[in-house]
Amino acid sequence: MATTQPDGTQTPLIDASVHIFFGSNKDLRQNFMREPFRSRGFPDYEMDWYGAPGGEYAKGTEGSDGQYPGSDPDVVAKHLFTDRGVDMAILHPMTRGIMPDRHLGTAIAAAHNEMMVTRWLEHPEHGERFRGTIRVNPDDLTGALREIDKYRDHPRVVQIGVPLQSRELYGKPQYWPLWEAVIDANLPVAVHIEVGSGIALPPTPSGNTRTYEQYAGFMALNYLYHLMNMIAEGVFERMPALKFVWADGAADLLTPFIWRMDCFGRPHLEQTPWAPKMPSDYLPGHVFFVQGMLDGPGDADFAGEWHSFTGKDDMVMYGSSYPHWQLNEPSVPSAFSTEQRDKLLWRNAAELYGLQIGAEVRL
Repeated sequence: MATTQPDGTQTPLIDASVHIFFGSNKDLRQNFMREPFRSRGFPDYEMDWYGAPGGEYAKGTEGSDGQYPGSDPDVVAKHLFTDRGVDMAILHPMTRGIMPDRHLGTAIAAAHNEMMVTRWLEHPEHGERFRGTIRVNPDDLTGALREIDKYRDHPRVVQIGVPLQSRELYGKPQYWPLWEAVIDANLPVAVHIEVGSGIALPPTPSGNTRTYEQYAGFMALNYLYHLMNMIAEGVFERMPALKFVWADGAADLLTPFIWRMDCFGRPHLEQTPWAPKMPSDYLPGHVFFVQGMLDGPGDADFAGEWHSFTGKDDMVMYGSSYPHWQLNEPSVPSAFSTEQRDKLLWRNAAELYGLQIGAEVRL
């Protein structure tokens, strides 16, 4: 398969952000959860403060019998592989955020992992073109390590997933054993906005936003707090093999933010002797993004130049956010070079996740 560009060329396409769900809460509870957690209370996927105007999910993404959008592998495979020309899809199960009971949170994550592996990664027809994200609960180190150990050697598992809406910044030492385990498993970490209303902190330093538009515009920026903290705490200096994927867009904000960090960091490096480099020096090879619908200047004359600043050429990967309403298209600004286009659409993801797909642009 391939995606066709406006100039008629065809290129490989890796979708680095495909969200999958259970068909229903009954499906989750009865088929993948066990007591004492099966009968516990936890939020529905739809239980959040900010419903998207017009609906959260794109039309036609429900299962053949009305199951939840993004829950039927056959429907998803048709939409991605047949209709959109995707070669391979990186699956990211949507769980329920941080639960008050860490054991319940881990049980929910474990159920989603089992569902993804058995229904999707081992699907007899489509499994070869799916790759998976194992969800772990960062509030339960023992449970998280157990899930990593269980699936680390599965040939179609390519990353570990944690929620963007954490209760602590991910540079703090309590998370270091988790990141060390991820490195030992030779997997990157993907950080994504969660569904369902858990007990995470508000999405802005000033509290909760009023509308969905404000929430969607701001929420992804929380990666900046995590990233700043990880650099300041010396996480990437301490763990040179650690890779983080900020999977909910906002890559366009990296450049002004890191410029500001470098400006303030230059005269104050002595305050963080465990992180002796300039902040921007910790980006290459450590920091990656999935392209969001609203990222960057759009199809402007300077789009290619802006994309090249701060090394973003090598950091950003295309992701559709299927089955969510925006369904990001694999469109590339006309000002992008051929190399920039290929890195965005498939090459960066292929290198990060170790995927073998066609290496030549097809005409």
